[in-house]
Amino acid sequence: MKITELWRYPVKSMAGEKLKRVRVGPLGFEGDRVVHVEDTDGRVITSRSYPRFLGHRGTLGARGAVLVDGRPWESPEVAAEVADIGGRSAKLVRYDGAERFDVLPLLVATDGAIAAFGHDGRRLRPNIVVGGVEGLTETEWPGACLRIGKVLIGVQDLRLRCIMTSFDPDTLAQDRDITRDIYRRFGGKLALNCFVIEGGTLAVGDDVQLVRGRACTEAAELGA
Repeated sequence: MKITELWRYPVKSMAGEKLKRVRVGPLGFEGDRVVHVEDTDGRVITSRSYPRFLGHRGTLGARGAVLVDGRPWESPEVAAEVADIGGRSAKLVRYDGAERFDVLPLLVATDGAIAAFGHDGRRLRPNIVVGGVEGLTETEWPGACLRIGKVLIGVQDLRLRCIMTSFDPDTLAQDRDITRDIYRRFGGKLALNCFVIEGGTLAVGDDVQLVRGRACTEAAELGA
């Protein structure tokens, strides 16, 4: 098995950036989901309710600055567009804490599950896509670890999917049947909620080894 894709989403609920290499720390990919949209009451606003956010792209600049469609995220132009989508009170906020993730810092998908899904894998918004995986073998991975060079990733469970999967990542056209199909065929779950045990650097093409049982447990205890 090998890494075939790496994705980072500097702005939560916006489109992300495809990477060749990325640094991984205790809270996942450096720069992932460090900016989000919230209202005046501090509630996070996402593309589940405002899918037009998916039409904008978050990236990191050369010095690690968060950009929206190539512009600084704090710029008046970006602020106006965010308010136009989420309402007058909607604004971008930077927050680096663990609570910025819906579940866990990493989402890992496999090429076998994406093929079974039958649609663009970007709908699943993975951080890592692992290639060379047969069918729905990923359903057997919870409780195991993924060793990728010096990086060790713990697999917690399968991700329960939401309405965001119904939106085409390019056109934003919605097809609710795609989300319904995930529930009908896969029990509502695709891709894996994961956490970092040992950090390091990941690159496309890196070998991925599945570690099970005591070896995974011991590695997790050492990394804790």
